[in-house]
Amino acid sequence: MNRRATAAFVVSATLGLGVAWAHAGPCSNAIAQFEQAVRQDANNPNAGPLAPQSIGAQLGHQPTPSSVKRAEKRAQTAFEAALARAKRLDAQGNRAGCTRALARAEQMYNLH
Repeated sequence: MNRRATAAFVVSATLGLGVAWAHAGPCSNAIAQFEQAVRQDANNPNAGPLAPQSIGAQLGHQPTPSSVKRAEKRAQTAFEAALARAKRLDAQGNRAGCTRALARAEQMYNLH
């Protein structure tokens, strides 16, 4: 399963995780719109979680297939955590916190 399909699966699974997210919080609409955009871009090979460039890459070192997989997994995990944090804060009614967490998740995900 490629990382876009994995991301789409994770977002879809997160959406189905229960009624707790169904209650409208201050960021619910924004979160839903972002998740919709992620689902729509699931098959786009350029879409997906991003991570900062490593020191090795900055030094011109070529990545290995295993280092690429590790980086993709770390980026996916960080993205999922940011989105989950936005949802938790939204469920708590924390507008400022969920707005910041959602902005972080959006920064971490390359849509297009």
